[in-house]
Amino acid sequence: MGLSRNALAEPAVIKEKDKAMSLRIEQLARRHKHWGVLKIYRRLRKQGELVNHKRVRRLYGKLGLNLRRRTKKRLPDAVCKPLPKATACNQCWSLDFTSDTLTGGRKFRTARPPARPEYSRRLQWHRPLGLWSGKILRFGSFPKEIQSGLPFGKPERLRSDNGPEFIRQVLRDWCKDEAIELCWIEPGKPTQNAYIERFKGTFRREVLDAHIFISIRQVRQTVDVIWS
Repeated sequence: MGLSRNALAEPAVIKEKDKAMSLRIEQLARRHKHWGVLKIYRRLRKQGELVNHKRVRRLYGKLGLNLRRRTKKRLPDAVCKPLPKATACNQCWSLDFTSDTLTGGRKFRTARPPARPEYSRRLQWHRPLGLWSGKILRFGSFPKEIQSGLPFGKPERLRSDNGPEFIRQVLRDWCKDEAIELCWIEPGKPTQNAYIERFKGTFRREVLDAHIFISIRQVRQTVDVIWS
C-alpha cells in the first residue's frame, strides 16, 4: 500500500477495568475544556481517587483529549523586572475587572472584581453580578464591594491598573479612611499586576469564552458550578 508502519496504528482499546476511570477523566475534560492531564490528575487525587499519574496520562491519550500546543510568540529582548512578592498574608491584594457581553448585546462586568491576596492566592470574590457600564461611576459603590471581602482581613496595599473605577476620588478617600495604601501600575504594563492578570486569563477561558450567556443569573450559576 505504500504506507509506513508508523502511519498504521491499531485503534485505541480501553480495557474493562479502565472504563470507569476513563469516564471520570472524560467528564472532567468536558467540564473544564482547557485542563490538561496534570490538572485532571490533581483533581482526581483531590476527590479521593487512588490513581497513578501514568495511568491517567495513558487513558487521557487514548480518549484523544490532548490539547493543541500553542506556539510562543517571539518578543523583542527587554529588561525583565521581577514582580515584588508579598511576604505575609494580607500584605497586598490585586484588583481588576473582567468584561463580557450577553446574547442580547448588553455588556456586563464583574461587579465584585476578582481580588487575590498575593501571598495566600485565595480568591476573595468570584461571583459576577450584574453591572452595566458606568454603574460604579454613577453610584460610587466600588468601596462597598471591597469592604465585603474584609472578613478575610484588611490588606495593607491594593494594587490595580489605571481604570476609571480605581482612580476615582471616592476610592481614594475610602482607602485613606481604612489606612490602606492604593498602588497603581504604570500605564501599558499589565505585567506589573501579573497575579490578577493570570487569574483573569483562566476565568475568561473556563467561564466567559466557554459558555454563551443569556442572563446574569446564568453567569452566577455557571461560576458556582465551575468553582464548587
